[in-house]
Amino acid sequence: MSDQVNKDQQSNELERRSFLKCMAWAGTGLVWVMSAGVLSSCSLLPGARRKGEFSFVQISDSHIGFNKEPNQDVIKTFQEAVNRINALDDQPAFLIHTGDITHLSKPEQFDTATQVLKSAKASQVYYIPGEHDVFSDDGKIYLERYGKGTQGNGWQSFDYQGVHFIGLINVLNLKQGSGTGLGGSGLGQLGNDQLAWLEKDVKGLSSSTPIVIFAHVPLWTAYSEWGWGTEDSAQALSYLKRFGSITVLNGHIHQILQKVEGNVTFHTARSTAFPQPAPGTAPTPGPIKDVPAEKLRSMLGLTAVTYVSNDSPLAVVDSTLV
Repeated sequence: MSDQVNKDQQSNELERRSFLKCMAWAGTGLVWVMSAGVLSSCSLLPGARRKGEFSFVQISDSHIGFNKEPNQDVIKTFQEAVNRINALDDQPAFLIHTGDITHLSKPEQFDTATQVLKSAKASQVYYIPGEHDVFSDDGKIYLERYGKGTQGNGWQSFDYQGVHFIGLINVLNLKQGSGTGLGGSGLGQLGNDQLAWLEKDVKGLSSSTPIVIFAHVPLWTAYSEWGWGTEDSAQALSYLKRFGSITVLNGHIHQILQKVEGNVTFHTARSTAFPQPAPGTAPTPGPIKDVPAEKLRSMLGLTAVTYVSNDSPLAVVDSTLV
């Protein structure tokens, strides 16, 4: 028995090292495969084989309308990400966009983003807003375009082949903090109405139901000084303690950060537009401007993440837009 434990520990350590190595790569999309209630990954390279009941893809922070360094053509890189998804042999069941669809929440920017996503082979796209999608009008244009079938200010849930998906909104009434600039507008907030809805939404579910939550601002405190966290996330997650498999997908910070806490796996995705500095490595968050043009796509790659329930480690597979 002790020999087996040692082998398991060595295996976990090797996978942990591989995970840390992969963390150095960047990603703009995530492809997930759901099999027997467990999320697992595949490469987004064309021809990659994926086994499972279904898969879905996460895209985040397309910032349509941004036109400065280091990326003056965010439409092109957004389209490249969609093209990479379309090249998969087995198409995902749907796409999830985790916010900052636009840069200035202008109607024409939403038009462009929608047009690019229409070129995706997957017919269904689920949206949640980022702060850049709602700051000018409290989300009125966003809700007119993407709010059909949602509740309150745009939160939503749906079931797909035994998995319960929950889209949360935490970019309205952001609590202002010391963070300024892109991606640093203050801690996210869910609010009492949405929390009450969430508690009711999951109340009747079996504890064996896999849960996938998607929200723009991280539901864990990645870096409070820049507002990279959600003030009332602990209360939201308290409603989910009884579930054995919970995966939380976020955007906002334009880089891959992961955390495993008990039965909850947190993952933040990279942007399709531009990278941001690691927490605390710059005076403020915002685009990393001094990225050579020939290296930009290597920082806007595609990421696949494996999640196995219970105590199994995460594994990350990355490919770039190069």
